[in-house]
Amino acid sequence: MTIASVDPATGEVHKKFAAHTPAEVEARIAAADGAFRILSRTTFAQRAEWLHRAADLLEAEADAVAGLITAEMGKTLESARYEALKSAAGMRHFADHAERYLAPERPVDPAAAGASDLVVRFDPIGVVLAVMPWNYPIWQTVRFAAPALMAGNTGLLKHASNVPQCALYLSDLFDRAGFPPGSFPAVLIEAKDVAPLLADRRIRAATLTGSVAAGSAVAEAAGRHIKKTVLELGGTDVFLVLPSADLERAAEAAVTARVQNAGQSCIAAKRYYVHADVYDEFTARFVEGMAATIAGDPRDPGTTFGPLATERGRREVEALVADAVAKGATVLAGGRTPDGPGFFYPATVLSGLTPDMRLYREECFGPVACVHRVADLGEAIRLANDSDFGLSSSVWTGDAAEIDRAEREIEAGGVFVNGLTASFPGVPFGGVKDSGYGRELSAHGIREFVNAKTVWRA
Repeated sequence: MTIASVDPATGEVHKKFAAHTPAEVEARIAAADGAFRILSRTTFAQRAEWLHRAADLLEAEADAVAGLITAEMGKTLESARYEALKSAAGMRHFADHAERYLAPERPVDPAAAGASDLVVRFDPIGVVLAVMPWNYPIWQTVRFAAPALMAGNTGLLKHASNVPQCALYLSDLFDRAGFPPGSFPAVLIEAKDVAPLLADRRIRAATLTGSVAAGSAVAEAAGRHIKKTVLELGGTDVFLVLPSADLERAAEAAVTARVQNAGQSCIAAKRYYVHADVYDEFTARFVEGMAATIAGDPRDPGTTFGPLATERGRREVEALVADAVAKGATVLAGGRTPDGPGFFYPATVLSGLTPDMRLYREECFGPVACVHRVADLGEAIRLANDSDFGLSSSVWTGDAAEIDRAEREIEAGGVFVNGLTASFPGVPFGGVKDSGYGRELSAHGIREFVNAKTVWRA
């Protein structure tokens, strides 16, 4: 795979990068390991000062960073700028709360263990390999880097090959903020060269956001060397609409849930299960809203969403839709690739999905929604759980009993009631089943890569 910045709106190659040589990769691992020896001995206050400085820099440079994101992966300038600012806010959250999240604990009365004192410390473990995706090139990386650095760990960033400039920006950002040089170096390597890194004893763990295949490969390599992993592997998130829902709000949110980031979001709604009593009205509103969106120039303020990030990604979306249509699905909106340059694909709605269609089970990383008519909440939950994935979900109802049942029975890492699925710095994020394991963000996330050390004193 070529490591290059390609403008998804035009297909034009802006800049190509040579992969780092083995010697260059070694130098970056050594730098991260050396930085860990320094960072792990600093105070929370010192690390917080540096992380606040990184947030200040990112916020001041938000417009330039937004332009970089848009140029490399195609999201609108408005959403790219929002991503940069959200990332700065995430840094500030961990700068302000990491010490509390990692405060030593006294889980039992020391006397019960025959000790005068008994505490559990949370100490950093070393260099963590971060394999990051292109769809949120700054935020996805920051939501690992901020807690990891505040815990006293360092990172080695292997970013997606189509966002090399975002990767280099992030590496430079933490250096400029004052962290020990090499605290978060980027390595420009191809995917095939990731797993061998885990044989290096200086790399103590790995985190990956990406495909099931990529996560499986990294987890296998890490397992051979007894190294922990956290995996976030996407999903086919559900959007449940029941008769007591506010249909106008639900339909409006349903459009946003599917086309945000051109549908290239692991937590974007993809499967819409709608109660038979409101199916026709909701679907009409939803289709109208999807058809009204504008897939266009991401630099134009009038654009709803930009192109898909890569030509390969668009071909995959086209293949999924074509397979469904060939097997009897009905296209209610979109479904036709536009002529012209760039990797654009319109907001698309399909109905009549059956289990023999790939779209019935596979994740579609593009603005394609599948609507299903269900008889009741029980059927909706059964179908929602009939998936290899379980990242998050959105449930629209005004019935307290239905809310309680959905929260208990939906198999996912999150249930959002009458609102869009989202991520917040203080709330754990992650999934179950093929959506991965472990958590990012919050106290749960920052504790993934620390040593819970028992300290017993006689």
